[in-house]
Amino acid sequence: MSNIDEKRSKHLSITNPSPWVSRWADLIKQDGTVLDLAAGGGRHGRFFLDRGNRVTLVDKLTDALADLENNTNAKVITADLEDGSPWPLQDQTFDAVIVVNYLYRPIWPQILNSLKPGGVLIYETFALGNEDYSRPRNPDHLLKQSELLDISENRLQVIGFEQGLVTNADIPGVKQRLCAVNDLDQVYPMQK
Repeated sequence: MSNIDEKRSKHLSITNPSPWVSRWADLIKQDGTVLDLAAGGGRHGRFFLDRGNRVTLVDKLTDALADLENNTNAKVITADLEDGSPWPLQDQTFDAVIVVNYLYRPIWPQILNSLKPGGVLIYETFALGNEDYSRPRNPDHLLKQSELLDISENRLQVIGFEQGLVTNADIPGVKQRLCAVNDLDQVYPMQK
């Protein structure tokens, strides 16, 4: 088994949703639409399908999602988000976008534009400092200090943010976690 296959196998063996994703799941409408970006084996998409959401799962390799083919609430899209192809979700917006353990900075505008008003972004991935613990070690694949806050500034309202060493995760390491809303007033309307 190659190193890449071994790494993918390890990721696909994780079936429970990230505690960070679970923590904020109630902000997402139960019948709302969810985009699981870089879905892998679909652990987050499956979590939201079980909650009654309609889910679009996007990944470069979708063989691990074949069992969702006949699920009318699941749409699986095979797409390489890094090869320069057009964004596979043109003009589509979602009540939530979930990104875990994936970073490709050039698509941040598309991620943010994929949120409906009131849409929730839940993002969790590795950050600088992780190179001392495990992979990824390449700085291109590690968030800079407070980078998730920076990309959401003037676009989203931050509900939760954490940064630091996470030891109780399926894949421990130095991570940043963000939960932010595209127009908080849509989720918690102000009383007049």
